[in-house]
Amino acid sequence: MTTIASLECRLLRVPLTRPWAAEVTSVAVIETHVRRSDGAEGWGFSWTPQIGAEAVLALLQHDIAPASAGRSAEPGAAWQGLWEHLHEAGGGGVTTIALAGLDLAIWDAAARAASAPVSRLLGQRRATARVYGSGVNLHYPIDELVAQVRRWVDAGYPAVKVKVGKPDVAEDLDRLVAVREVLGPDRALMIDANQRWDLERATRSLEVLAAVAPAWIEEPLRADDVAGHAELARRLAAGERIAIAVGENLHTAYRFAEVLRSGAAQIVQPNVVRVGGITPLRRIAALAVEHGAQVHPHLLPELSGQIALTLPDTVAEPWVEDVEDAGFASLGALRDPSPVAIARGVLREREHVGLGLRFVPEGSPRLAR
Repeated sequence: MTTIASLECRLLRVPLTRPWAAEVTSVAVIETHVRRSDGAEGWGFSWTPQIGAEAVLALLQHDIAPASAGRSAEPGAAWQGLWEHLHEAGGGGVTTIALAGLDLAIWDAAARAASAPVSRLLGQRRATARVYGSGVNLHYPIDELVAQVRRWVDAGYPAVKVKVGKPDVAEDLDRLVAVREVLGPDRALMIDANQRWDLERATRSLEVLAAVAPAWIEEPLRADDVAGHAELARRLAAGERIAIAVGENLHTAYRFAEVLRSGAAQIVQPNVVRVGGITPLRRIAALAVEHGAQVHPHLLPELSGQIALTLPDTVAEPWVEDVEDAGFASLGALRDPSPVAIARGVLREREHVGLGLRFVPEGSPRLAR
């Protein structure tokens, strides 16, 4: 049996060209490097925009690395046992974010050993994936928001997503009306409240914002409020048919199953790092199929785009999210060219092996701002 021989990690911070908030000017990446007993190597990463990077690094170095040594290096084989080993520190969150670093490196090593991209190991189902433009833009003045949407339209994106959650919903509506004027009737508009509302405010706000025909509302309530999302879904089904999307802040297949069983969302958006890697994301995708829900991976298009090409067919083709000026390649964080290319709202893989994601050294001039 081929086993995990060692796991090494390093932390780097990647400056953002377009800050997500006054205090969010960079994102943290913990690059992981696995060596197998047969000599094969693989690289992966954990990721957190702002909070917990040092905790993730410590968990990888002090708990996951020693616990993984000697376990099977077959993709997916070690995941459940290691998750159970870490459970004392929490079933999800920092533990699953850290575990993703190992899981991704294991998949990368297997694909590199086979001289193939990871998508081939997973079973590629489509040659392209559709992409929507996205931005962390609630703090943008309306003219800057409109200019961003014009850039997406000019670049050929068939859909865009913008933030909502201003203190007065009338301001949200003014901003979305301006966005819709740029988009026209044929491009889809998604909105994201980032957990800012409670149930009553979400109900009232969506009655108002229905005027711009949003395709979905993302995280209207706190992510853990499954009962609240289920009640909101019931209310929306009786009125405006706006789909509810959740998932970027759910961390285990058990939580996704609870959301889907309760009818709390029609769209799930697992973040491949936050759920613990490719192995659990495949389980979550299977749950979406079982419950007739859409599945659209969250963020990280250089990684999520590869996985989107392999996802099973659900009630809708997967969307890939491309946040403006936030891709690892555009930020100068990758050692090699991006493993995917996005043009006119369509993602395709470039020729590469493994995940095709290795990061430049800390302090590299390519990361200078």
